[in-house]
Formats: sequence, structure tokens, C-alpha cells
Amino acid sequence: MSSTIEELERRRIAARLGGGQKRIDAQHGKGKLTARERVEVLLDQDSFEELDMYVEHNCVDFGMETQIVPGDGVVTGSGTINGRLVFVFSQDFTVFGGSLSERHAQKICKIMDMAMKVGAPVIGLNDSGGARIQEGVASLGGYAEVFQRNVLASGVVPQLSLIMGPCAGGAVYSPAMTDFIFMVKDSSYMFVTGPDVVKTVTNEIVTQEELGGAVTHTTKSGVADVAFDNDIEALLAARDFVDFLPASNRESVPERPCDDPWDRLEPSLDTLIPPSANQPYDMHECLRKVLDEGEFFEIQPTHAGNILIGFGRIEGRTVGVVANQPMVLAGVLDINSSKKAARFVRFCDAFEIPILTFVDVPGFLPGVGQEHSGIIKHGAKLLFAYAEATVPKITVITRKAYGGAYDVMASKHLRGDLNYAWPTAEIAVMGAKGAVEIIFRGKTPEEIAERTAEYEARFANPFVAASKGFIDEVILPHSTRRRIALGLRKLRNKQLENPWKKHDNIPL
Repeated sequence: MSSTIEELERRRIAARLGGGQKRIDAQHGKGKLTARERVEVLLDQDSFEELDMYVEHNCVDFGMETQIVPGDGVVTGSGTINGRLVFVFSQDFTVFGGSLSERHAQKICKIMDMAMKVGAPVIGLNDSGGARIQEGVASLGGYAEVFQRNVLASGVVPQLSLIMGPCAGGAVYSPAMTDFIFMVKDSSYMFVTGPDVVKTVTNEIVTQEELGGAVTHTTKSGVADVAFDNDIEALLAARDFVDFLPASNRESVPERPCDDPWDRLEPSLDTLIPPSANQPYDMHECLRKVLDEGEFFEIQPTHAGNILIGFGRIEGRTVGVVANQPMVLAGVLDINSSKKAARFVRFCDAFEIPILTFVDVPGFLPGVGQEHSGIIKHGAKLLFAYAEATVPKITVITRKAYGGAYDVMASKHLRGDLNYAWPTAEIAVMGAKGAVEIIFRGKTPEEIAERTAEYEARFANPFVAASKGFIDEVILPHSTRRRIALGLRKLRNKQLENPWKKHDNIPL
């Protein structure tokens, strides 16, 4: 028995050492944690239970039969984050560059299957050179097996990807199909083809960072959601983030104790809207003053800044927030903001997270570039997402709600449950000046000015919409939090089902 125990300990030590001390030191030299260190930071202390520690690859080509490392380049298992179960895989760059083999993929698939069976989030820590070339098509098959699980798990359990090193070629498609992607600045990269291939094919000279770094993907492409300065910051943020998410689509949103009174009044909101309709204000201020303890975990804060998305809490329970941001492009809807918000709304709906929408939108962004790039289809994504959502939906119109954008932003017509407006709200087909210039084309400037004042008096308020039942109540800004809290209580047992279908056909 003692010899067996000694053998067990020897094998455990070998597995924990991964690719060896020299490669561990190299990983640290790049400012990166090892796969196991990342798991320790992410999970509650001593909660990690590892699976498949002794799995080895089955490749016998190109001398691989002499290069066998227990665990085969990925650490898999389960643990807890603030006491709640999660499943984790962490790729080990010290073992064959974290490359994915057939057995490596089987380990990942095993914990994804378990997560779906028991209903718990999956968190992937990606740090891999890609497919293990020595295994050829077996490695590609392994990727496809993981992709299939990503699709099956979508909308069943939350999936979070942390890109903490290279992620190239086919490897990028697994994170792309997960719900959220966090990246680390200066050490993580995502691209389908690297800089060398790009130079050969298109003659463009570009660095890894410019092509697929964290800043690129969180500002320009929108592929990733948030960029962090280092591994530890990303992992601690992931702990906070998972706290907002339900364990699966079978469970309600998490609830935690909250000392912030549900009926707290915020007099400062009464003066948030500037006197001039063309003057911006920061919608973040409104969100912080409405949500519990001013906490708002923003998603994609540096991409499509004209719309804000993220998670907060009301009475300790998670809510998803979508809000136009007047500080950027006057809060107009364009291609990027529509895609950004649509995917978020669909995530919230999949996991029964109530959606709060704060509206200050002058319309859709005009321009040849937007039209030729498909603003019609992309704008329809947001419309489609709100219209199909059956979760509780509460909308607050703070200022402008013009044209089709009024409809799109969770209007009463898209089955909004409670639609409120501040007294400063203006709900109309378009702004007064533009409307008058169309209706009274050819009139003198004096007549136009007179008619504009008349139009503003008639439509630049929330009462026409309220008189038609499109607005449930015109509320004082300082009572917004109280109204939302009461509304969410009423809607907690909401039941609404869409007509039976295999699945819908969202305008992609």
C-alpha cells in the first residue's frame, strides 16, 4: 500500500510540474501565471477538485511517443466562486505550448458535459498555440468536439472565456461562441491568421498586438468584452462577474444581501437632464444612482460607446442594463451599438435576467457607410432581440425617443412590461425642426420658427404617448429606483411564452 501511495504522489508531482521548472520560469518571465496558479486565483481557496490529472496523449508520430506529460497541457475540474459551483479548464502553455490534442480536447469536453448535466457555468482559461500539428486531423476533430459543446451549452449554462495568451487559428472559434470574453493587455492575442500569413497574402505589415491584441478586440472589432492589465486583475474580475450570473437556465438570478434601501430617492436625478436638448450628459451617473450601491459591471465599455450594457442589482438581485449614452454620438443607434446590445439582450433573455432599458436616442445614424454596411439588418437584430425576449422588461425614457429607434428600444409595442418616462422625455417621429421643415416645406424662416415652437409644445413631451397608453406613467426622476424595484417585484412571477418553433431566424 505504501508503495502505491508513493507512486500516486510521484505522479501528482509530475503532473503539477507541467512542462518543467524552466518553462514555468519562462511563463513567469512574460508576466503570466501558470495554468494552475490561474485556477488558484480564480476559485475559492482549496475548492478545486481536479479531473483527468494523469491523462496522456496517444500520438506516436514525429517522436511524440517519447514526449509524454501527465495532464496533456490542460488542467480541468470544478470548484467554487464565492461558494457557487463552476467548472474550469485552464490550458498549460508550458506543455507543448498549450496545443490542443485529441485527449486534451476530450478533457475539456468532459467537464463541459458535466456542467450541462448539473447546471453550472463553464470558465475557460485559454493559453494555447493552437492545434497540435503532430496529431493532424485528430487535433482538428478535437476542436470540433469542443465547438459542438459550446453550441449545445449556449443558453443552458453561462460560458466565460479568459484569453490569457495566444489563441489563434481554429482555437478562436470556441471563445467566440461563448457568452463573454475577457482578455489581458500585451499578453493575449486572438486571430484567425497571424501577422506572417497576413503579410504573405495581403502584403500588410502588422504586429500581433495590432492584429488581435486585447485593445484591438475590445475597441475596434468588439470580439472581446473587457481588457485587463494582467492575469490577476482579469481573474479577480471574473470572480466578481460570475457573481451576477445564474448557474444555469434552470435557476433564478443570484440574490445577495443588500443594505441599499429599495425606496431610496435620488433628488440629483431631477437635474440630470440639461436645459438644452443638444447638451449631453453622462448616462453612467443615472445608472449608478439607480442600481444597488452604485455598482455597474459594464460590458464592452470601450466599443460602441453610444450604448451602455452591463449588469447591476436591484434589491440584491441581478438585472441586465441597456442604456443609450448621450456623451457618444448623442446616443444614436448605429451598426456596432445595435449588435452590441442585441447579443446582450439575448443573453439576458436566455438566462431569465430582467432587462432595464434607459432611453435617450435621437434615431439611427444616417450615412452612406452605415447603409452600405447593412444598418437595416444590424438594427433589426436589436429590434428582434427585444421583441422575442420574454423576461421582465422595464423601460425608462429620460429624454429623446425619436423615430424607429423609439420602437426598437424596448417600447411598449415590443411587449415592454412597464414603460416609464421622465417629464423631460420627448417621444416623436423626429425632432421638431426636422419635422416642421418637412411638413411646411417652402415656408419662410419666421413661419418655420413659429411652427417649430408649435410642434415642440405639442410633441416635445411624454404626454401624447401616455395618452395612448404607450407610456404607463410619467414619473419623477428621483423616484426611478423605487419604481423599478416595485416593478421587478410585480414581475417576478411573469409568465410569457413565444409560439412553438424549432428556433427563430434572427437577421444575422
